[in-house]
Amino acid sequence: MSRVNRLIIDVLIGIALLSMVVNLWLLPAWGRRVYRGERETLLAELQPVALKNCTMQRYGSPADGGYLMCENLVGDLATAYSYGVGPNDDWGCDVSRRYHVPVHQYDCFDPARPSCEGGTFVFHDECIADRREVSGSRVFDTLATQINRNGDTGKKMIVKIDVEGAEWPSLLATSDDVLQGIDQLAMELHFVNDRHQIDRSGGRFLQLIRKLKQTFYLANVHFNNQACTPETAPLPAWAVQVLFVNKRLAVPDPSGTPAATLSALNAPDWAGHPDCQH
Repeated sequence: MSRVNRLIIDVLIGIALLSMVVNLWLLPAWGRRVYRGERETLLAELQPVALKNCTMQRYGSPADGGYLMCENLVGDLATAYSYGVGPNDDWGCDVSRRYHVPVHQYDCFDPARPSCEGGTFVFHDECIADRREVSGSRVFDTLATQINRNGDTGKKMIVKIDVEGAEWPSLLATSDDVLQGIDQLAMELHFVNDRHQIDRSGGRFLQLIRKLKQTFYLANVHFNNQACTPETAPLPAWAVQVLFVNKRLAVPDPSGTPAATLSALNAPDWAGHPDCQH
C-alpha cells in the first residue's frame, strides 16, 4: 500500500473516531446542559405559595392515593370529579362521605368499579382528553363536555386528576372559563411515561403550569417517592402531586411559608421507602 493511500485511510479513520466522540459524548453532554436548564425552569415554576386562609387536610389514603386540599375552602360543595381511579378511589370516597355529594369517576382503562360504603359514586367508562374520540372500545372526551353533560356547569366543585400523562393535553385544551369553575384541583403530574422524554416535552409542561397559575395558586407540591430518579435532576422525581386553589377563594401570604411544605400530611407515597423531596 502506498504512503498516500495509507495517509488517506488514517485520515478517514480519524474522522470516523472524531464523529463517534462528538455523537457519543460531546453532543449528549451539551444536550444534558441545555435540558437541565429547562428542568431548572420547570422546578422554579413548581414552588408553592403560602396562603393565609388555607387549613390543609389530607383526603384519601395515608400514602399513594391521598391528596392534600384546603379543608376550610371546600365549603358548600355540590359535586366532585375523580379522573383515573382504578380498583379503588380513596380520595373520592373520603370526599363523598364528608360532604354527602356524588363523585363522578372517569376511567376507561380499568374495568373495576370502585365502591364506597356511605358515599355515592357515579362511574363513567370514559377518559379525559383534549377532544372527543373513540379508540377501539375506549371513549375519550373533554373536561368541559363531561361536566356539562352531567349538568354540573356552574356548580361548586373540586377535581382530582391522576391519569398518567393525559393531564397535559387535556388541561391545555380546557378553557379558562371552565377552570375558573373549579375551586380546588388536586392532581398528580407525570412529566414522562418514559422518563427520558422529559426533555423533549418541557415546553408543554411549562405552558400548562403557567396557564393554571393564572387561575389558581399553587398551594402544595409533593414529589412521589415511587418515581425518584437522578435522571430528571434537579427535579427529584418524574411524578409530583400538586394542589391548585382558585384565586377567587385563596388569599396569598407573601411573608409566610407554605403550610404543607414540612407537614406530616405530605406522607411518602411508598411508605417505608426513601423520600426525595426538593
